[in-house]
Amino acid sequence: MSRQWWGARALGVGVLACGIAVAGVGPAWADSRAATVGVPSSVVVTGLSSVSEGRVEGEGQALSPELAAAIEEARRQVTSMAKTHPAAEVRTSAWNALRSSRGDEALLEWFAPGAGFDYAKQRSRETRARNKAFCERVAATHTAEFSPKVRTAATRALKGSAAEQAAFVTTGYAQAQQLDRTVRESGERQRLEVTAKERDFVRDRADQDAGEQVRVAARWALRPGAADTDVAEFFGYGWATGAALDLEAYRTRVADAEAVRQNTLTRLIGKATDAEAAVLGAADAAKARAEAKRAWKAVAEHSDAARRAWLAEQAAATAQAENWRTVVALSREPAQELWKAISATAETNQKAWAGEQTRAQEAAAFWQAMHDRAQDGENRTRG
Repeated sequence: MSRQWWGARALGVGVLACGIAVAGVGPAWADSRAATVGVPSSVVVTGLSSVSEGRVEGEGQALSPELAAAIEEARRQVTSMAKTHPAAEVRTSAWNALRSSRGDEALLEWFAPGAGFDYAKQRSRETRARNKAFCERVAATHTAEFSPKVRTAATRALKGSAAEQAAFVTTGYAQAQQLDRTVRESGERQRLEVTAKERDFVRDRADQDAGEQVRVAARWALRPGAADTDVAEFFGYGWATGAALDLEAYRTRVADAEAVRQNTLTRLIGKATDAEAAVLGAADAAKARAEAKRAWKAVAEHSDAARRAWLAEQAAATAQAENWRTVVALSREPAQELWKAISATAETNQKAWAGEQTRAQEAAAFWQAMHDRAQDGENRTRG
């Protein structure tokens, strides 16, 4: 795959030249027997007795309004990851947490360092999972119309053994890609489709596209010595592949960040709740109130930082959604023959980014509400 642009890194890892596996991302189980991702025995959240260390309050006891809101948001975030996280291991682990008989405790535990979320990410980095993820991505981004040999080979590998998937990654993809390229280059029509207008548009993508990996793909298509076939391949699958990597990068980044934020929030709420409860009957009431005030202030500061982070993600998702809405409109122009290859992908991406935009907006609203609750807590402890 020496001519492929997938040497660029994504999510800190990426698709390597010559068909090396995609690392750490992709909707694929390495082994169907691994459908249940467990939690290491060293990471266990004990009974529902307290929130001071990120645990849920006792069974039968009323939860504080702040903790109840945090649990509800945790459930929403886990549900979102179960539906959209790039790694199938994470998606399945999230579903397991949602369906756990331990209820809220399992949800909060899932975000803890080294627990369900982290463990599932570790599983997704295994070689067999990466190989299958690569096959999944190729099958999703290479259409039967433009890359029939590649699409067929990827689909066959997905139905085959782990060894067959590894073979596709190392040699099969490049071989099938060359077969498709030979067929395309043997016809005049494909070459005639690439005009100065198409080249100018790809150049614009290389300079201004909202997605880093789309920019990389466009620059590869226009590299010194590139031919019309490279531009055609950008429209045929390079654009779609870059877009898939950009969406995966975004989803992985926000999931990683929110897992840390949710776990931190539960811990901070626990400390603040305990500190406020300790005011009653404290020997030094003024000192106890000051400690409680500081604890709630920490919750407020954490919530405000999270809100600002989500607003930035909302802006990024909005830019992508608008970009793909424009692409959808362009791809429907009948005079643009090359655009037909990107049409279905463009619509899918537009909907996906619109969904991420909504998710970010809802998350920012939650963190704003939590910030307001924390400020109420500060006010209650002023004395």
